[in-house]
Amino acid sequence: MWDVLKPVALARGDTIGIAAPASWGERENGLRGAGILAGMGFNVRLGQAYSRRYGYLAGTDEERAEELNTLFADPGIKAILCARGGYGTGRIAELLDYDLIRNNPKVFWGYSDITFLHIAVGQYTGLVTFHGPMLIDLGKEDVNPLTIHNFSMMLAPPKRFRYTEEISPLTVLSAGEATGLLTGGNLSLLVSTLGTPFEWDTRGKIILLEDVGEEPYRVDRMLNQLRQAGKFRDAEGILIGDFCESGAAKGTNSLTLAQVFADQLLPSGKPCMAGFKIGHCSPNITIPLGIRVKMSTREKRVDGLESAVRE
Repeated sequence: MWDVLKPVALARGDTIGIAAPASWGERENGLRGAGILAGMGFNVRLGQAYSRRYGYLAGTDEERAEELNTLFADPGIKAILCARGGYGTGRIAELLDYDLIRNNPKVFWGYSDITFLHIAVGQYTGLVTFHGPMLIDLGKEDVNPLTIHNFSMMLAPPKRFRYTEEISPLTVLSAGEATGLLTGGNLSLLVSTLGTPFEWDTRGKIILLEDVGEEPYRVDRMLNQLRQAGKFRDAEGILIGDFCESGAAKGTNSLTLAQVFADQLLPSGKPCMAGFKIGHCSPNITIPLGIRVKMSTREKRVDGLESAVRE
């Protein structure tokens, strides 16, 4: 395991490169998102992120991997924001230059399908990355101000991550306190790492789970696989993010998501809280993956024990 590697904090006037390592997005929406970033004082470089298409992918595997490698290597790019998720990051994980990334640490930001890259980059380089809203989220006409405010986390002076019930009500599923490096993301993508060279390592960590559009039986199946693989046993604590649009189809007999979480997560005996507005939701609160955090179910909060960036 690599030591924690933090990216340099951004300053107004720095350039953010837009990458499309998964699916392609609608250009007009992306331009609106770029306008939001510009209004915050950043320069934005779209590159080819909105001009490549290969089926449901934003270009071939080689094109998308080369784009990321090039952005990490470019000293003029201070942060990399993903245009959108969708599908495809698992296909390029083997094509990334992890030595290059380790030697050129910078802010890397996204969620959903980008989860695979968060896990791969974190485990192969130690780089702290950001699970948060992407360009298409910023381009929404009804974007929540809290979603935009997240970006202050990558600015100097560094601010520590904190989540309390001031953001959203939290439910305790299993009581306790725990500390560990924060890891996780989209449940479907975490499961897809199993058996690969990038298999999710949860040992001694606080883990986050979120997803969208998955019925309870599918969530049950994925959690069951992670449980049988020892991922909950090895973790120190569990955070449940947003699972929007994940109810059972009408007219079907089904467990509730709450029952599924209880059946699959609570046998681990680890502290567990639900209700975090993290994932495919509004607001979408950013979390820095790879930093040390403390969770307390008694106080219903999660606190970063260190900043996510360095000055």
